[in-house]
Amino acid sequence: MDRELKIKELISKMTLEEKVSQLLHKSPAIERLAIPEYNWWNECLHGVARAGVATVFPQAVALAATFDDELVEQIAIAISDEARAKHNEAVKQGNRGQYWGLTFWTPNINIFRDPRWGRGQETYGEDPLLTSRIGIALVRGLQGDDPENLKLAACAKHYAVHSGPEKDRHTFNAIVTQKDLFETYLPAFRALVGAGVEAVMGAYNRTLDEPCCASNFLIKDILRGHWGFKGHFVSDCWAIRDFHEYHKVTNSPEESAALALNAGCDLNCGCTYPMLTVAFKKELVTEEAINTALERLLRTRFKLGMFDPPGKYGKLGREVINCEKHRKLSLKAAHKSIVLLKNDNNILPLDSSPKIIDVTGPGAANTHTLFGNYYGVSSRFVTILEGLGEKVKDKFGINLGYRQGCLMYGDIHSSNAEYGEANVCDVVIVVMGLDGAIEGEEGDAIASDSNGDRKTIELPPWQLKYLETIRAKGKKIILVLTGGSAIAYPEELADAVIFAWYPGESGGEAVADIIFGDVVPSGKLPVTFYASTAQLPLYEDYSMKGRTYRYMTEKPQYPFGFGLSYTSFRFDSIDLSASSVSAGESVKASVTVSNTGSYDADEVVQIYISKDERSEDQPFFSLRDFRRIFIPAGKSIKAEFDIPASAFETVNAQGEYRLVPGAYTVIAADAAPVPAAAEKGAPKPVASKLTVK
Repeated sequence: MDRELKIKELISKMTLEEKVSQLLHKSPAIERLAIPEYNWWNECLHGVARAGVATVFPQAVALAATFDDELVEQIAIAISDEARAKHNEAVKQGNRGQYWGLTFWTPNINIFRDPRWGRGQETYGEDPLLTSRIGIALVRGLQGDDPENLKLAACAKHYAVHSGPEKDRHTFNAIVTQKDLFETYLPAFRALVGAGVEAVMGAYNRTLDEPCCASNFLIKDILRGHWGFKGHFVSDCWAIRDFHEYHKVTNSPEESAALALNAGCDLNCGCTYPMLTVAFKKELVTEEAINTALERLLRTRFKLGMFDPPGKYGKLGREVINCEKHRKLSLKAAHKSIVLLKNDNNILPLDSSPKIIDVTGPGAANTHTLFGNYYGVSSRFVTILEGLGEKVKDKFGINLGYRQGCLMYGDIHSSNAEYGEANVCDVVIVVMGLDGAIEGEEGDAIASDSNGDRKTIELPPWQLKYLETIRAKGKKIILVLTGGSAIAYPEELADAVIFAWYPGESGGEAVADIIFGDVVPSGKLPVTFYASTAQLPLYEDYSMKGRTYRYMTEKPQYPFGFGLSYTSFRFDSIDLSASSVSAGESVKASVTVSNTGSYDADEVVQIYISKDERSEDQPFFSLRDFRRIFIPAGKSIKAEFDIPASAFETVNAQGEYRLVPGAYTVIAADAAPVPAAAEKGAPKPVASKLTVK
């Protein structure tokens, strides 16, 4: 029987109460219809989470720092292998509970507009194009290449205009212009819908006065209307209860349930949809609306093979879970994600000559600096201290010492800063920054005094004080920072700075490989590193004015896209195939890049577009393409990019995309082409003019 006919036949045999029961994330079995119990709630942000042992890959923002969508797709394939294997084993054991299913509420494609947001680590950064590309790669890898027979079902969240404050997310109303909405906050969702993502999750907050999980504008008009989304829509967990308890837009649970269902929310993560039976009796919803939601949900379950004999994915077993292949892939991702921010006098990489190295700081032996949030449990985590120890264990001339020195959080530091043996050390590796206890989701970041957010972006003051005591001794310092967002710090306090993010289960090994030169750093910042909290607009202000590399007028500490290498690159030229472009056409850009240093290395070529005579509310620059390329030392590579006319479109005040005629500049660079990039050591960008007709 045709799948659609099967779905309609199943629904025709259900009572109203049975139908409603299937619209909850914890859907009970209907044995007489051979519908098994199913829990829709599963997580795999950077590896299968909360379901026992799994490979823990670098946190999402770190994956974005690779600027490598092919690598991210490989990671997603590995994650989906492990997820299918876990599901297969669980079903054999009769376990159909939470975190063992096939519908995964990943990826988080919200725009990381403000570094104070604790959940920004879950995103792919501040740029709509980078977020779209990395998000699409993850969805492809998770769902597989057959849209009618899914490996897993991915979910684009949190729709839409959602990025803190965490403490206000159940009451907040995000006010945004149509221009910012369509130019910044919605492009990644549109891209993932176009790529076939199976589900979309609504945010907790309101946007433009409507609760996101019951927004006619966002769900009916844009998502299903303009974009033609055919999958299912799920609420964030207990978000529908917020309608009457916190947003105060309804007066009762049945009104909240009806508001969400009628707007197109199919699945309730939470406890409110049982009241749909009451809403039906009060004529607030129709049975047709309930049937429509159930059709969408059953369609997803059929696509996942839940009503069929085990298919090709049924053979995946526990042997793939945290296997050596996946562990190596996690290490490779960590290598490519780590960003070298500073390297005075080429202090890095360290050579193997005899020396005394002191390792200190609250992050060195701290396993929590590897996780980020939404993580699984690996069979082996390698801290930075362990990675360094493993690296030097056979280098008998290197004496490695360690002391914690200060705490990760709390205004407590060592009063004895004399260091003992560190007084004679050659270099101090200081590991500081953040971990998941100080930044993350509301309720999870137990050391945060602002519900997982940060009040300031500076290095915590007690860590800064400890770093200053080390610098005062005149030691060479390699500062390793961990975290999921920008950290501002005084650059004069370190000779070299490595930003490691939350690098996953093998993060310590990756950091050691880079410090000792076994791997050349190649990560790029997917977010702007602001110089101070004072540069940021009000946290609650969702206007993009003054935010991100696209709109800020002040000089950042480090620009978007920035990252140093142990070699040096030169952008020789950018040549365009035409001097003008019109609607429906495209232009090819050929970029020649030379490796002028002594290390074979990867470079990330970034293509930006800028309108020569921009209006005040237009971006200064917009990333329009990027590619990671390998260039041997002393060699040159020509990379080609196909730039469609749509890349030059401008979003007007009404939220409409328009091709505005005029002069534009096409720029090839390895960081956002702002003055701060060249000052920090980025190669000089190259540019070419083009006319849009």
